[in-house]
Amino acid sequence: MTTLRRNVGGASLTVATWVIAILFVFPVLWMVLTSFKQEADAYTDPPRVAFSPTLSEFAGVIERGFLPYLANSGFVTVLSTLIVLALAVPAAYALSLAPVPRTSNALGFFLSTKMLPIVAAIIPLYVISQKTALLDNVWALVILYTAMNLPLAIWMMRSFFLEVPGEMIEAGRVDGAKLPTLLVRVILPVVAPGIAATALICVIFSWTEFFYAVNLTAARAGTVPVFLVGFITSEGLYWAQLAAAALLASLPVMIVGWIAQHHLVRGLSMGAVK
Repeated sequence: MTTLRRNVGGASLTVATWVIAILFVFPVLWMVLTSFKQEADAYTDPPRVAFSPTLSEFAGVIERGFLPYLANSGFVTVLSTLIVLALAVPAAYALSLAPVPRTSNALGFFLSTKMLPIVAAIIPLYVISQKTALLDNVWALVILYTAMNLPLAIWMMRSFFLEVPGEMIEAGRVDGAKLPTLLVRVILPVVAPGIAATALICVIFSWTEFFYAVNLTAARAGTVPVFLVGFITSEGLYWAQLAAAALLASLPVMIVGWIAQHHLVRGLSMGAVK
């Protein structure tokens, strides 16, 4: 009876897990299906599952000027993430393995910068961008996304650096390793999964950010989220073309996440098991 109860409980848990997984994945699957439909097929009620797939909606998205927006998003996301990592690595090292006086105050300051609603800062940022000729300029987004992600990156990477065994650092110092060598050859290989997880989160936040982009850019520096808003018109929504555009916009992040999933899982679980 105990074995039967255990088997039934295991089967119920498996079924519940699959149901939850399907519920989470279903919107993405429906977006993929809709992106291959004709516009008329996307409006049917009840929804049509059997249809003739087409790539015409993807062609329509490209013709509407999707590629420049994609290039802007790629440039801003990659560059801001690299700058964040270049600044966060030494900061996290200083705040974890070589703490300075008032370290807790510095950590509190970094965290406090995330407490201001971005709506409250948009008018000063708009005026500053206007005065410095950064309106509708990708460099404004690079600066803002770097500032937006840097506090989170420092906090995350500090927790990863705290997992580095002190004996490894002492052994490196005994061997005569200077700080740059110590960082590159001793510490970074240990925290590489954590750095990969931090980088992926920064990429996701930068790629999907909408508020700054829609208020500080126009035709030249618009990003993918700004492009997607263009499908909301007075005539209604073009569901099939919007789904195709959303799929194209999601693919880069999906691909990066799929490639880095092993490092992401290891990075997010660092320190969870002693």
